[in-house]
This record gives sequence, structure tokens and C-alpha cells, in this order.
Amino acid sequence: MNFTYEARPTRVVFRPGASVTATAGEVERLGLRRVLVVSGARGADTARTVVDSLGPLCAGLHAEARMHVPAEVADRAVEAARAAGADGVVAVGGGSAIGLGKAMALRTGLPLIAVPSTYSGSEMTPVWGLTEQGAKRTGRDPSVLPRSVVYDPDLTLSMPVPLSVTSGVNAVAHAVEALYAPDTSPLVSLMAEEGVRAMTSALVQVAASPTDPEARSRALYGAWLCGSCLGATTMGLHHKLCHVLGGTFGLPHAETHTVVLPYALAYNAPAAPEAVRVLDRALDTDDAPHALWALARRLGAPRSLASLGLAEADLALAAERVAGQAYANPREVTHEGALTVLRAAHAGEDPRAALPE
Repeated sequence: MNFTYEARPTRVVFRPGASVTATAGEVERLGLRRVLVVSGARGADTARTVVDSLGPLCAGLHAEARMHVPAEVADRAVEAARAAGADGVVAVGGGSAIGLGKAMALRTGLPLIAVPSTYSGSEMTPVWGLTEQGAKRTGRDPSVLPRSVVYDPDLTLSMPVPLSVTSGVNAVAHAVEALYAPDTSPLVSLMAEEGVRAMTSALVQVAASPTDPEARSRALYGAWLCGSCLGATTMGLHHKLCHVLGGTFGLPHAETHTVVLPYALAYNAPAAPEAVRVLDRALDTDDAPHALWALARRLGAPRSLASLGLAEADLALAAERVAGQAYANPREVTHEGALTVLRAAHAGEDPRAALPE
């Protein structure tokens, strides 16, 4: 056995109602006195409840977060923080809001507190992303890792089922890639297996009963574990595909992850047998790529890139950009290999038939 594992110094508060009962305490614990709350426009009402709970600790609300964190959006948020004299940032919402908070932390050094309202898992990673001139850049920096994460299952009770499903599968993708990352470890494997099991079982319950607090709590718990896996390891083919599809072609983030995951896993499966065995256990199956594809179908999630608006003519350019990047992956990614995965995902075929070993 040979591995390295580095624990990430993030404090987690997990309980119903925590967004309004614990956020101010986390701000004070960090010695902050004037934080700027950031969110997306659709999450502004939720963010305002956090603003109200902060009282005089809040310097204002900046509700301009957008998917894939366009550079100009990050510029405006940094200017807003400086104009407000903010000494910290509280990001409330999904991956777009937390991504914006990370971009602000990266550029200003301000400490970040995350209050997630979806299952993206981004809050548990030191990974940042910015989109500029049609290309999404990502990187890792410890300064963007939230100092505190406040998990409040109540914030997710009103999340529509379609968004819950795609957001949850997005989190599952983090755990899947962590299992075959070059810097995986036994602890990551344990977290990934439990995270995938918790999230996939919870999504079935959420689809059947969207306001079930126990199902919502279990999904948020799964998101925490899956995000922690990504935070500890290196991203591979799946995430690179999704970054290109989102940054270059503007495809929606969580939906793209949901469509691509079974195909990226099927492509990598021959080179990652141990990862597949762990996923088979977590999913109670003997064919993890098919099980993930079937789960999306069962829950009514998008299953093809065509349904997300990607033109078949764009597949060659996407494959070229994916194959042209340097990143770790258990199986070599050639232009033809990337194109094969993209064609299968574009059609939405059963990954067993589209990508045989």
C-alpha cells in the first residue's frame, strides 16, 4: 500500500436551519465584521434570509453569480467587495454562487464561507474555475477552499426534482473520478463508496417525496462526501469533457455532468477495474456505467448532449480541445477516443452498447 492523503482544513456545520442559526457564528469565529453575501439571481431570496440573519455583520448582497463564472462577472464581484469594504465573503447557493465566491477569494485573499443550497459538492474543494473568451480555465489553490461550510438541508427542500437529480449526479461524478485518480487513497475510496451510495439512494427518495427532510439530508450528506473526494484528488476525462462542453459551448453544468458520466466511466472502466468494483458495490450492480445511465432515465434526467442543444458538428472541436489538454486519466485520451465518448453521449445510447470494452 502506497499513498498520500492531505486533510483539508474546512470546518463543517450540518443541521436543519443552520443557514440562519449558524452562519453568523461562523463569521464571528473567523473574526470577520463586514462580509459580502454573494448569490445568483434565482437564489437571491434564499440569500436574503442569510443576510437578515447576519445583521450588522453583512456589508450587502451581490446577486450576480452566473454559470461557469464568466471573468467579467468575477471582476464586478471583486469591485463590489472592495467598494463595500468587505473583509470576507459568504457564498449562498449552488455551484455558480460558490464558484463566484472562490474566484473572489482567489483574487482578493478574502476568507470564504459557503452555504450550499444544491448538491454540487464544490464547497469541499480547492478547485476554482473561470470562463473567458469561450474557454474555461480551472486550477487549485488553497485560498479558495471555504473556511467554513454550513450545510442546511432545509435550504434544499424547495429545490425542483429535476435540478436535485442533475445536481446530485454531478456530485456522484466527483466521487467516480476520485476512485481512479492517480492520487486516490483508501480513505478517498471509503468516502467515494459511501457518498455514491448515499446520493443515489437519496435521489430516488427525493424524486418520490421531494419534501422528505430525511431524504434531503441524506443527499446533502452524500454531496459533502463526494465533494470531499474531488477536493483530495485530481480530475480526469469526465471533468475535462464537461469543462469544455460548458466553457466553450455554454452547456448547463449539472445536466452536462449527468449526461457525460456513464460514458466517461465506460471508457475508463477497462483501465480502472478496482474503481468499477467499488462503484458496483455502491450501486448494487454488476455494470456501474449502465446503472448510472439507467438511474438518470428512471429519474427523468437528460440523457443526451443533443437534448442539451449541442450540435453534432461541434463534437470534433470538443474532442480536439479535450485531447489537447494535459491531465491525468487511467486510460489514454486520444482525439478519436474523446470523439467516441462524445458521440455516444450525444446520441444518449446505452453505454454498454456504445462503448464496449
